Amino acid sequence: MVKVLHIDTSPRGERSHSRNLASEFVANWKNSYLDSTITYRDIGHQIIPPVSETWIAAAFSSPDTHTPELTTALQLSNELIDELVECDRYIFSVPMYNFGIPANFKAYIDQVCRVGRTFVVNQQGAYEGLLTGKKMLVITARGGSFPAGTPAANYDFQEPYIRTVFGLMGVTDIAFVNAENLAMKGEVREQSLQQAKEKLAQLITDWH
Repeated sequence: MVKVLHIDTSPRGERSHSRNLASEFVANWKNSYLDSTITYRDIGHQIIPPVSETWIAAAFSSPDTHTPELTTALQLSNELIDELVECDRYIFSVPMYNFGIPANFKAYIDQVCRVGRTFVVNQQGAYEGLLTGKKMLVITARGGSFPAGTPAANYDFQEPYIRTVFGLMGVTDIAFVNAENLAMKGEVREQSLQQAKEKLAQLITDWH
């Protein structure tokens, strides 16, 4: 049985391209693999609090020394990390905002990228990720296009950041499906969405 974590990050609802593409993929996945379980979280509509001074004090101290306040400060972080640990596959739908990710997704990452829980620093000072053996699919929606090897690629702070921060946590098997040029109208946008759907349909088999 494969356990899948599906997270939407867009604050938009039915008008969100990233949500719609992810929803279609998950529906096809469930139809193809009936023994899978899906854990869903909507952080586009559920506000994730930024880390606070209390959170930092709790994250960098022993749980044995925690006051009730410190324990409470890490409650959501622990819950979110437990989901990542428990699941085998991650599906994130992520719109591109100002060449990066939505603020609430950044807050989520700050909650789960935690020393001692999702990564450690070894005796040589190197990072070692603890979320190993996982696969991750990131479905993005972008107004423009940022092909590798072109000047436009320098504006893409979305994919490199996601790969880096989840790689730090041990997730290195990451597939990206980017629906691009969505700021365009008519045929260009429709072609981009169709190409993204075709890539996702192929991943139903390849990604299992």
